[in-house]
Amino acid sequence: MRILVSNDDGYNAPGIEALARALSGLGEITVVAPETNHSGASNSLTLNRPLSVRTAANGFHYVNGTPSDCVHVALTGGLIADRPDLVVSGFNNGANLGEDTLYSGTVAAASEGYLFGIPSIAFSLIEKGWAHLDDAARAARQIVERQLAHPMGAVLLSVNIPSRRYEDLTGYAVTRLGKRHPSQPVVRTTTPYGDTVYWIGPVGQASDAGPGTDFHAVAQGSVSLTPLRLDLTQHEQLDALRGWTGELPR
Repeated sequence: MRILVSNDDGYNAPGIEALARALSGLGEITVVAPETNHSGASNSLTLNRPLSVRTAANGFHYVNGTPSDCVHVALTGGLIADRPDLVVSGFNNGANLGEDTLYSGTVAAASEGYLFGIPSIAFSLIEKGWAHLDDAARAARQIVERQLAHPMGAVLLSVNIPSRRYEDLTGYAVTRLGKRHPSQPVVRTTTPYGDTVYWIGPVGQASDAGPGTDFHAVAQGSVSLTPLRLDLTQHEQLDALRGWTGELPR
């Protein structure tokens, strides 16, 4: 088995080191991750400059680009001799719940693998700070073992693991994405030179966190597994839109 590992927190983040270590022995592990933190990079590709790939002392490859760049270069740039059987991303330093998945670089790295038809899993640790990282790694290994033993095809999973001891996890829950309230306002401040600048504000609180959602599962202490799709078509509006455009001039 060949497994490609990436993330969005950077190649030297504790999360990716723990994930690669947890998957050791399951197959040939190749790590290709960003040189620096790219949280919130979503699915962006770097098109305005060339990318470089370097190798750290521990064998991890790092790219001066985004998480999507890393997986794209790994799959198409000859960094891997053969097509991987699985793309794994994480651990993210914090949750990716609800609309977080649209912005997440961790999920983006996995979705880049999915776009190439490779089963892909994004792992996120709910609380920032890497508490109980080894416990999360144990749960992640079990999920990867299950996928390798019983492949689900070209699946894209977002997995959120509560920051608690493995023994205190209440199980595995298949969930849908919940929803958040709009993000909090930007934080306006001034540089030492008098220029006004803005920091993106914190994410909003959950507005749909009922049973069946990823928010609800992790609040109950369960590992949340959410299958994602990249088809953004609003199929329910196709007929209404056809009627709407029918009145436009020919």
